[in-house]
Amino acid sequence: MASPLFHSSIEGAQHGAKSLAQFLAFARKSGATGAQPSNFLLQNGSGGFKTAKEIKDAFAKAKLMLDGISAHCPFWVHTTAWTGSPTVRPFIPAGVARKSPAEIEKWAEDYLLRLLDLCAELGVKTVPMFWGIAFGWEVATGYPWGFWKGADYDLLAEGRERFVKKTAKLRQHARRLGIFLCHEIHPGTGAMCADDFNRLADSCDGDPCLAVNADPSHCWEGESWEARFQKVGARIYACHVKNFTLRQGLPLRMMEPAWQKRAMQFVNLPTGDLNLTRYVELLIHVGYPQRYCRVMQTKTAPLVVEAESAYRDLEATSANGIQFVRDSLCFPIAARSFEEGMGA
Repeated sequence: MASPLFHSSIEGAQHGAKSLAQFLAFARKSGATGAQPSNFLLQNGSGGFKTAKEIKDAFAKAKLMLDGISAHCPFWVHTTAWTGSPTVRPFIPAGVARKSPAEIEKWAEDYLLRLLDLCAELGVKTVPMFWGIAFGWEVATGYPWGFWKGADYDLLAEGRERFVKKTAKLRQHARRLGIFLCHEIHPGTGAMCADDFNRLADSCDGDPCLAVNADPSHCWEGESWEARFQKVGARIYACHVKNFTLRQGLPLRMMEPAWQKRAMQFVNLPTGDLNLTRYVELLIHVGYPQRYCRVMQTKTAPLVVEAESAYRDLEATSANGIQFVRDSLCFPIAARSFEEGMGA
């Protein structure tokens, strides 16, 4: 029987209340083969990061593979700070939050450059993340009216130029280190659909470090996960496994902060609207596991669980997700067509 291409893993951002050791112990106990810590889990409490040796030792003790490092929050801060939005404050130190937008952006850039250096020391080549509001909040609404361009402004053109300039140093550093910055196409970020992402890449002359973190749970506004990931398939170097359901009759864009009252609900992996087996088959089709294994020099690629729920306990949801991926999605891959044995 052919071997699986994948192993079960878990993303660490939702588990920031734990220490790195506690997170890894939970992942191991729940049945994971690997783990993807967030940048916050790697901080040392004094403004820096744990050493590469400390991190490697923690993973070795837990007997887990290091499946990339997620850094959604600091990248989002970096490309959103210029707007002056208070929404960046939960992800930065209180002292930094009192600074000007330009100073916050510079802090985030310096932080990310140091994080990329740590990734290089660890041999990590994939960094799931998302770019922030480079085009401004008006464009980020996605509202289909014609006020994005006037006689003296062009929000899309200005946004493209802003993205290229603001991300230049980070992209250059990532390219030099052979690291892929894997944008999670997501509402309210620098690229909200496949075409948005491809335009970003085109604006940066096809920069190879601009990659994609596939996550089907953010495809709930018209673009199916299959259409999205076909369009950007060659740039998928990382993935998350997550599920959702849509509650009928409720507006997707209602201004409701309580998750239990929202139209779009993240749910445990087995019971959502998505067929995750079909999603994994598409990842194989577009070459994600082969691409990941090549750059990370591993035999299997991670299916990284990011299970969330407004109703179920976080740890129970995550553990259930790890086990679902392990038992249902890490299947042996067909070595030949089923037709070949017919009539033999």
